[in-house]
Amino acid sequence: MTKPTKFVYGFAEGSRDMAALLGGKGAGLAEMTRIGLPVPPGFTVTTEACKVYLRTGEEPPDLGVEAARALADLEHAMGRTLGAPDNPLLVSVRSGARFSMPGMMDTILDIGLNDRSVTGLAKASGQERFAWDSYRRLIQMFGHTVMGVDGDLFEEAIAAHKARRAVADDHLLDTGELVLLTEEFKAVIRKETGEDFPQDPADQLSRAIRAVFDSWNTERARVYRHREHIPEDLGTAVNVQAMVFGNLGSDSGTGVAFTRDPATGEGGRYGDYLPDAQGEDVVAGVRDALPLAELEKLDPRAYAELGDHLHTLEDHYRDLCDVEFTVERGKLWILQTRIGKRTAEAAFRIAHDLREEKAITADEALTRVDGAELTRLMFPRFETRATDVPLAHGVPASPGAAVGAVVFDSAEAVRRAAAGERTVLVRRETTPDDLPGMIAAQAVLTSRGGKTSHAAVVARGMGKVCVCGAESLTVDTLARQLTTESGVVVREGETVSVDGTAGTVHLGELPLTASDVGHALETGASTGPLTEAVQGALAHADAVRRLEVRANADTPEDAARARALGAQGIGLCRTEHMFLGERRALVEAMILARDETAREKALAALLPLQRADFTGILEAMDGLPVTIRLLDPPLHEFLPDRTELAVRLASAVHPDVHDRELLDAVERMHEQNPMLGLRGVRLGLAVPGLMAMQVRAVAEAVVRRVRDGGRPRAEIMIPLVGTVEELRLARTEAERVLAEVAAETGEALDCPIGTMIELPRAALTAGRIAEFADFFSFGTNDLTQTTWGLSRDDAEASFFPLYLEKEVFGVSPFETIDQEGVGRLVQLATEAGRAVNSRLETGVCGEHGGDPESIHFFHRVGLDYVSCSPFRIPAARLESGRAALADTTAISDSR
Repeated sequence: MTKPTKFVYGFAEGSRDMAALLGGKGAGLAEMTRIGLPVPPGFTVTTEACKVYLRTGEEPPDLGVEAARALADLEHAMGRTLGAPDNPLLVSVRSGARFSMPGMMDTILDIGLNDRSVTGLAKASGQERFAWDSYRRLIQMFGHTVMGVDGDLFEEAIAAHKARRAVADDHLLDTGELVLLTEEFKAVIRKETGEDFPQDPADQLSRAIRAVFDSWNTERARVYRHREHIPEDLGTAVNVQAMVFGNLGSDSGTGVAFTRDPATGEGGRYGDYLPDAQGEDVVAGVRDALPLAELEKLDPRAYAELGDHLHTLEDHYRDLCDVEFTVERGKLWILQTRIGKRTAEAAFRIAHDLREEKAITADEALTRVDGAELTRLMFPRFETRATDVPLAHGVPASPGAAVGAVVFDSAEAVRRAAAGERTVLVRRETTPDDLPGMIAAQAVLTSRGGKTSHAAVVARGMGKVCVCGAESLTVDTLARQLTTESGVVVREGETVSVDGTAGTVHLGELPLTASDVGHALETGASTGPLTEAVQGALAHADAVRRLEVRANADTPEDAARARALGAQGIGLCRTEHMFLGERRALVEAMILARDETAREKALAALLPLQRADFTGILEAMDGLPVTIRLLDPPLHEFLPDRTELAVRLASAVHPDVHDRELLDAVERMHEQNPMLGLRGVRLGLAVPGLMAMQVRAVAEAVVRRVRDGGRPRAEIMIPLVGTVEELRLARTEAERVLAEVAAETGEALDCPIGTMIELPRAALTAGRIAEFADFFSFGTNDLTQTTWGLSRDDAEASFFPLYLEKEVFGVSPFETIDQEGVGRLVQLATEAGRAVNSRLETGVCGEHGGDPESIHFFHRVGLDYVSCSPFRIPAARLESGRAALADTTAISDSR
């Protein structure tokens, strides 16, 4: 017999460990209730109930009975009845998925009010205005969220009343205006839906619960989940909670508090407080809140009590906590807590500080930061001068530097982003409907709201630059312009620079300078708490990781920078980059050579240049491995453009003979699909002397470094092998040249020879190929193209956006390794190769080597190293350490 499913839990029945069932918010309410914090009582409808509803279109049969029983318990605890004509119990209905989705699903407050109970609430509270304000809020929220009425219709009605009374804010409307507004709202609902606003409190509650279930599949919620990689099948819980009121006068209010600054990570209490307001007012940013510290002046006792609760919660969760609270006539209530969204800067500082405070271990601290955050910290910042005058100052809600064209709505941001344009989304305040534009834009700028507004919270979670509450700006979305306090008008399409660290906005494009974190990592210097935190995290990652991190670098300068950033060698040195510029003429001479003598002359001219290149790179990476890939792209890439040559010849009075020879060569070497043509190992075998020249250049560079007292560790990589015979022939030729140089110089040469696995056939026959390879380096860029049967450039320019939109891809397989397909080939090849050659070294040199999620996969399949561009090395080091910890945790859990 299976145990019957329970769909409703009272707050006292749950705990923080039940987040999958109760959602993050429900688990937080249960945990706070369990540890004795002042939480208004209530109950949670589970995610399982939502899943049933989403699957069948109907609520579970037992849900109504369970909810009615839980409501009766709540009424008993509060000593009031839902919607009673006198002193009614009112409840809020909020969504709460397992993972935080700020503002993506709607909240409904004051359920239980109707034409009768609003009078009872007025009498019980002694405040008629408060009662009618609560009633109009319910009708507005319910009408929009449950009944599908366009929210702008309600806002237009409010704006008309404010204009008539010549007031700026909703809370300045008097009781008479609110009564009229309530009737207008009901009329709007009747006109738009054909039905009246429901007067039955039980009907209000059941419809609100169903609306929360439906909100899981709204477009904005789906967009957010896709952006944050939240699974689609989790469903949301519903939290029903007794209302407490922050809009009962000057001794009441509502706020959001953080146990540390979510923007910088500094210790102390941070947040916003709004006197005489309900909770959604703070989050929506429709009114400018006071700094949390002002609560100490307004209500010292509530402020002190809040501080105690914040300390309790941070100690309990051992992390930054985001806490919503309400003060009702001097009594403090805690409405919600969750692990707070934070910027990259704050993530590193908080993890470091908690580790220093012994609240968490070094391992735990490392799991709380990630490579994507570290990469953001390495982005350049604005270089401002003392004479630079900002257009406006606001709240630095999410740090960083961003430049873009001003746009005033989400659709325009999306449209311009699709055309490749950088934008800054400017709004008075954002709502969940602005999410697509926030994703598309480089930065978000609002004239209202603070660090706890919707714009700030969502931007921090996405790593977007954000400045909120730039009050001196007048944002006119209809005229599509903003006006500064001094009268400067910025119209849509004009460029601005947004400094999310300083909280400033500047006209035009400011120059950029290197980030403090990037400079510190290259030089080893520490410039403050942030760089100290980053360096500490990297040091621990280096101590625990198994994967080596190497660089993709083709010049001595790149190699030196990569080494400074912590590279343990070069996993990919592309030699084709050494044949460009002035050297292209020598390649042309090799291609146009009519006989062996002319070809050898061209190769002989290239040899010392290649040798100098390799010598400089080996010197920069002295003592560390340098994997040098022999020439990979087809030779026609080193020749002039076919059309350009033909036009030049056709328009010339006296055609140049050399141009004619070049065009003949281009015509002769033209391929329909050069990616699959004469390139890689095929080129080395088909063009006499080319491979030998490159191997000799490597060997002679090694000899030179040895004689200069260096410790060169050159490795030779044969690209694009598809069969063991190709590698056998190429290896034989390379070994012959190495032996020649050793004999000529008297120096012993130990240069491992391996191959790049970038074709499915190579991966599937890796056991045979390993017989002639000292190492495998997986070229996952081309392996992805050949496995999927597509060209990256063509696909990304045509159907990739559609595939991502339709979720054919969750993420581009060129950004994160396709584990089921390409990843499976990597795993098969590694296992087969090591079964034949136990000393086989394996690594990845495609740009997947710098992608955090891909690094975790490469760790799990047992590769020896990842290689990536120099800029991504710190992030790869960090993620390699995190992968090792995740692996340890998985092993521990399996036991």
